[in-house]
Amino acid sequence: MTSLSLLCSKLSVVLLTCLLLVSGASPDVLAADEKHSQEATLQYHFRPVFTFRTNFVGATPEARVRRALNRIEALPPAAMEQPIALTPFTIDGRNGISLHIGEAVLFNVLAGDLDPEEGMTLDAAARRAAQQLTAALRAAAEQSRPMVLLKGLGLSLLATLIALVVLWLIRRATALLVGRLQKVIEAENASTSLRWAKHGWLLVQRVAQLLMGFLWLSVAYLWLTFVLARFPLTEALGDRLSDFLFGLLNTFGMGLLHAMPALTTALIILFLTKAFNDAVGNFFKAAKEGRVQVPGLHPETVTATHRIVSILIWGLGIAIAYPFIPMSDSDAFKGLSVMFGFMLTLGSAGIVNQLMSGLVLVYSRALSVGDFVDLGETVGVVSEVGALSTKIINMRNEEVTIPNAVLVGSPIKNYSRLAGARGTLVSTKVTIGYDTPWRQVHAMLIAAAEQTPGLRAAPRPFVFQRSLADWYVEYELFAHMDKPLDRVAVLSALHANIQDQFNTYGVQIMSPHFVVQPAGNVVVPPGRWHAAPAAAETPHSES
Repeated sequence: MTSLSLLCSKLSVVLLTCLLLVSGASPDVLAADEKHSQEATLQYHFRPVFTFRTNFVGATPEARVRRALNRIEALPPAAMEQPIALTPFTIDGRNGISLHIGEAVLFNVLAGDLDPEEGMTLDAAARRAAQQLTAALRAAAEQSRPMVLLKGLGLSLLATLIALVVLWLIRRATALLVGRLQKVIEAENASTSLRWAKHGWLLVQRVAQLLMGFLWLSVAYLWLTFVLARFPLTEALGDRLSDFLFGLLNTFGMGLLHAMPALTTALIILFLTKAFNDAVGNFFKAAKEGRVQVPGLHPETVTATHRIVSILIWGLGIAIAYPFIPMSDSDAFKGLSVMFGFMLTLGSAGIVNQLMSGLVLVYSRALSVGDFVDLGETVGVVSEVGALSTKIINMRNEEVTIPNAVLVGSPIKNYSRLAGARGTLVSTKVTIGYDTPWRQVHAMLIAAAEQTPGLRAAPRPFVFQRSLADWYVEYELFAHMDKPLDRVAVLSALHANIQDQFNTYGVQIMSPHFVVQPAGNVVVPPGRWHAAPAAAETPHSES
């Protein structure tokens, strides 16, 4: 009986082939069949079975896939568990093997369907296609069994419950960690070591959210892989997801192992760079504190020189370590290098100009933090000398930012540079007629300065006679003060005290302009040369 059924199967295959030849085959069609068209892969229940690469009796690979799917889906459930028979045939010199179950032909494997790169024979390709189709048919048959379906559903529900619990634990752990970190930052807000964390709190939150999202996606991916693998029909999809995940982990793991020597070398280079930079930093710290004396290195230029040397050290260290960084020669790194180079090219002109101007300000020692300066329209105390700009706090307690390039091109009056321990020098002018003894004027101005809060008693205030004009003498009072930002208030109080002094001794503050020459000479009699409060004043003691 077995021999008889096999003979009948072979006869049916031959008859079917003859019918196909009679119905549609012609010399032109057969010639066209020799030409390969676009590939088409036969898949059944997400499992690849065979790839068609050539036409057969006028049917393209896409049409052959559709016909094969229709024949496979038309199989009765009982036939799906039967073995697939292979029957070789030859049509017009073309060899092929027919895959069929009983008398139902499923599809044909031709010599033109073989991939030359695989180097597989026609028989081996047909047997592999039969194995793939057998596995797909068995999966379809098993899927219809109630016990298999119930078992898959039960395991899927259990996996879903576990996944939900894990997702809740991840969310809870992230919330606890972020909340704990927020409490630490709020409690230690005044601490110098954690002051930066307040400004980076938003970044910390975003990183925590990204980490939680990554963990959620990982759990969802594993859950989907497990659930798909529980059902025979979708087991192939689950295997693909598993293979992809483990392949990705294997790629990352092997890449990390291969990159460890180079990465270790780069870390060692950066560690040595940091150690050398710290040693140089200790040297500049000693120079700034005066414990080390270096010719040409002034206290005002120590900070800027330290920054320049640190940039050079780190630049050299990064340049040496760069070739050892994994993926440093990849297209991504090359693209980033081109992008940063393009950005620097566009904005380098203005930035370099400001940087060089800042270096000129620092190394010329024109001003430094805490100096009281006059920049023309801006008068105040220097609060910061940056690489690109300088900040000045004026008399109205306003912070004025001036680009360094503007400062380099403007005159700078520094009232604190030569003051030393004496404080900042302030002055005010007054014009008095020739009929007032100059000794008395000197004494009254000095007394007014000594009564003004904010002016130092030592060094003692002094007066200069700036000019002998046509109708008056111009006196200028000089005094020292400790707080330059209080200049306006101190000068106001000084002017009030000067008026009180002159009013007390009956001296008029004015510059008299005569319409006609007075009858007598406008002079000071010798008896009034030492009028109060200048009873014992001499020109030498005043200066």
